[in-house]
Amino acid sequence: MSKVLIVDDERDILDLIRMHLENEGHEVTQAVNGLEALQKAISDSPDLVVLDWMLPGLDGLSVFKRLRTESRTRDIPVIMLTAKAQQADRLTGLELGADDYLTKPFSPRELLLRVNAVLRRVKKVATTSETKVGDYTLDRKNLVLLVGSERYDLTSIEFKLLAAFMENPDVTHERGELLQGVWGYQDDTATRTLDTHIKRLREKLGPHGDRIVTVRGQGYGWKK
Repeated sequence: MSKVLIVDDERDILDLIRMHLENEGHEVTQAVNGLEALQKAISDSPDLVVLDWMLPGLDGLSVFKRLRTESRTRDIPVIMLTAKAQQADRLTGLELGADDYLTKPFSPRELLLRVNAVLRRVKKVATTSETKVGDYTLDRKNLVLLVGSERYDLTSIEFKLLAAFMENPDVTHERGELLQGVWGYQDDTATRTLDTHIKRLREKLGPHGDRIVTVRGQGYGWKK
């Protein structure tokens, strides 16, 4: 059983999602505004947050940014749930690091499937201790990259990208392969999201960022 925090200012939607998640065996807590969401994310340590974008006061996007900057919540996966259906809005959420994005009106069954898929990915990461390639070690338990005495804290998305590269070094990973493996998307509509995350990951890794190589017209890889 996993703990899921649902954040939405519409009570009927909260009750609908809660019913389906509890029927699946999940433990559910709720918040109706941004400040309450931040407080419960810290106090309850949920395994996943389903976050509405359009919230009174502190909107969902601001909540998400704060979750990612707070050490106690930055690694909690987040599914954005919103009436903003434009592709630009969807890409904004994904580029910021959301684990998934679902627009209203939505199918409760589809949301449940996405919740379970994200939880499976997170738990899969947690079951294997580490991956080593030369002087580089991926610590799956703590979501960090270790290079000698240097430590680089990673988001869940950044970690999954590095894991894909380091588990198969010197192999070119096509864009579609990475989008499906890391985000679960079946097409390349979120290519900009992938490129943005690669850019940020390179910047975060500093002198080690050039290990991530671009193969023009194909994708990315890891240089040993």
